[in-house]
Amino acid sequence: MPKMKTHSGAKKRFKITANGHVKHMQANKSHLLSHEAHKRKRHLRGTKVVSHAQEAQVKAMLPYGGGI
Repeated sequence: MPKMKTHSGAKKRFKITANGHVKHMQANKSHLLSHEAHKRKRHLRGTKVVSHAQEAQVKAMLPYGGGI
C-alpha cells in the first residue's frame, strides 16, 4: 500500500495535541486591524481547539498526526 498524502493546507494550520485534540490559530487577525477594538484583537490571540464536529475531518487530512 502506498503512503497516504498529508493535506498541504492542513499541515500548515493544524496541530494535534498529546490528548488527540486539534489545535488551530484563530482567523481575522492578519490585516485591517486598526478599526478593531483592542479587546477583540486580544481575544483573537493564541490558539483554540477545533470543535468536536469537525475534528474527524481535520484528522483525516493529517493521516500521520502532522501539523505545525
